[in-house]
Amino acid sequence: MATILVERSFAEPVDLDALNTLEKQFGWCMETNGVRLLQRFVASDGRRMLCVFEAPDAEAVRRVNDRAGLPTSGSGAPPPTGPAEP
Repeated sequence: MATILVERSFAEPVDLDALNTLEKQFGWCMETNGVRLLQRFVASDGRRMLCVFEAPDAEAVRRVNDRAGLPTSGSGAPPPTGPAEP
């Protein structure tokens, strides 16, 4: 499984209750594609969001986002962490 980061931008501040409802409605799609939401960070203005998913690959996350009609500004694997190599 891979860790996938997804950036989202919204014209208006996001309604978290509506987003939670949407996630419940598309839970079947996430399960079918092997995608699991690990964490979500929302900017203080409510117009930007960073989501962290566990999935087989970025394409699985894109399929779920497309099916749910969620905006995606960018996505990909996070940079590696750990000690810097000399």
